[in-house]
Amino acid sequence: MSKPLWAATAGLAAGAAVAIRRSRSRPSARTDADRWLTATINREPGDIQPEKLPEPLQEYGDRIETRIGPAPGDRGTELAVRLKEPTPASAHSAPARLAGQDPRQDLRRALREAKALLEAGEVMRPDAPPTTRETPGGKLVGLLSRRSSGEGVL
Repeated sequence: MSKPLWAATAGLAAGAAVAIRRSRSRPSARTDADRWLTATINREPGDIQPEKLPEPLQEYGDRIETRIGPAPGDRGTELAVRLKEPTPASAHSAPARLAGQDPRQDLRRALREAKALLEAGEVMRPDAPPTTRETPGGKLVGLLSRRSSGEGVL
């Protein structure tokens, strides 16, 4: 076996071993699906009170946990939220996310809207309709942009 091929094989084996070790060492009480969703807000930590969160997060009431603290590097405030009740694993599958049935998607959207309200006082929306004539490409972009609001990426 040539030296570069041997080095690549050894690197892949080491990476696989690290990935397996990390997956086994994770606590089983909470899953990746229950991680905190965070947003950095361009406001001082004292300006944001847990009992006076914007409307999108207030709608969740006692169903979410909230953490507010200074953002790293003195860049404002870090607002973190997560659902209190664990959700079934099937709700986090790729088909459920594509269909918009993952409960974290609505929480992500609410967190993004809360960030916009705290920073700018309003949630900016794109112009509707963006063009005067529907085209196949425009319909595809519209579909993708509606889906991306729940995942946070296009």
